[in-house]
Amino acid sequence: MGNTRIHDRPRRPPRLEQLFPNVRPFYFVTFNTHQRLPLLAHPKIHKTFRSFCFRAQEHEVAVGRYVLMPDHVHVFVSLPSTGINLQKWVQALRAVIGKQLLKLGFDKPHWQEGFFDHLLRTEESYSQKWDYVRMNPVRAGLSAISEIWPYQGEILNLRFD
Repeated sequence: MGNTRIHDRPRRPPRLEQLFPNVRPFYFVTFNTHQRLPLLAHPKIHKTFRSFCFRAQEHEVAVGRYVLMPDHVHVFVSLPSTGINLQKWVQALRAVIGKQLLKLGFDKPHWQEGFFDHLLRTEESYSQKWDYVRMNPVRAGLSAISEIWPYQGEILNLRFD
């Protein structure tokens, strides 16, 4: 036996989709602009974001609620059990928004490396995250009430049924 090491345990626990391959993973995702620059609260960026999210349905990707802040994005997304993964989807979304940012005169880099994701497991978790996210514009002093922030919405009504 001597120097034999056991490498059969992953450093991180496997994701839900690895344990239950037919489950559609449902994520809360946040990603930031490079150096938290205020690039995203713009009508053309919002339109680009929405267009990408509507087209995502062609790939069985369902986008729910979202809030675009000046320097970061919060989005709820459900992916198919096979096919595109979260990293590739976020990469594609940032690439499309990045092209629009270039058209608006914002030089690269546009994005902070990486992103935060949380795998949602219950309707309660979704509601708690949404309650936090929808109040971001108010906490940041950008809007008196969350409902009038122009860079938010819902593409599809995602539910845990």
